[in-house]
Amino acid sequence: MYSNEDIQSAVNAGIITSQTAYALRKHIESRQKTSAVDEEHFRLITGFNDIFVVIASLLLLVSTEIIVGKLHDSLGLLASAAMAWGLSEYFIRKRCMALPAIILSLAFVISVGLSSVYLVQNLSIRLFSISLLMSLAAWCHWRRFHVPITVAAGTGAVACGFLYTLWLEFPEIQNNIPLFSMLIFLIGLLVFSLAMYWDALDIQRQTRRTDVAFWLHLLAAPLLVHPVFIMIGVTSGELGLLQMVLVLIIYILIALLSLTIDRRALMVSALGYVLYVFTSLLNKTAVEFTKSFAVVAFVLGAALLLLSVFWHQSRRWVLCLLPSSVARYIPLVRESGHN
Repeated sequence: MYSNEDIQSAVNAGIITSQTAYALRKHIESRQKTSAVDEEHFRLITGFNDIFVVIASLLLLVSTEIIVGKLHDSLGLLASAAMAWGLSEYFIRKRCMALPAIILSLAFVISVGLSSVYLVQNLSIRLFSISLLMSLAAWCHWRRFHVPITVAAGTGAVACGFLYTLWLEFPEIQNNIPLFSMLIFLIGLLVFSLAMYWDALDIQRQTRRTDVAFWLHLLAAPLLVHPVFIMIGVTSGELGLLQMVLVLIIYILIALLSLTIDRRALMVSALGYVLYVFTSLLNKTAVEFTKSFAVVAFVLGAALLLLSVFWHQSRRWVLCLLPSSVARYIPLVRESGHN
């Protein structure tokens, strides 16, 4: 299957015209009864060869780390990182393979970051060095190979390094879970803003910029969702009607936000909390846990499938409520003629 990026590269190479590319995209949309903008496409597997290459690459990377690591653990990790970079030159730059690109980029970033574990004794400095090295490795890999997930990997490394450093250096934060949750939420807002920036660069979702935004949204979702549910007491174990109402309101707001920006990661990230809260409350009414979970899962699954079916119509209704100054940075709803 050819991605929008493949089609665009054919246009840039002069193989097909932009008019032909536009007609091809519209033809695919009409056959699928949906719009590519609304489907959050991202390349993962182009064929079973992707899986084959990933398995072989992982065997090579792990064995390299073990063999060279006999000399020194850090050398083993750096050798594994060098091997990942070398494999990236062929499988990413020349072959443009989707799944190997993700695995090799993460392997490089993680190996470089962890190489400092055995060189630094102080825990705070160690965490800072891991975060710094991972972010630098992600930046270098992005500049060379432009794999979308590396932007999220580098951003996540910086965010985690910052939060863990605060946790270790300020004991008062360790005893103040609401405060730490608020800090995580603020970091999530920053990551979400970065994701929206990348989204705004490609509201038609035809280039790798939208893939970068996808991974950033995936990173931002738990950073935004989990602190909110922690602060309303969902994880405290004492669930009541108030928590149920708050969870329901929050999930509806998350659904509206997801419809607005046309991203589903936030809803998926909050799904577990909704299942947990409503299952626990049903369980208190003497309903067997398995049955209560099944009832909640059935209702929630049916509601989400219904939303998926009417996603475009729901988005059209939500976007009508937005001012034009905001709507121009958000992907448009597909034309009704595609229904």
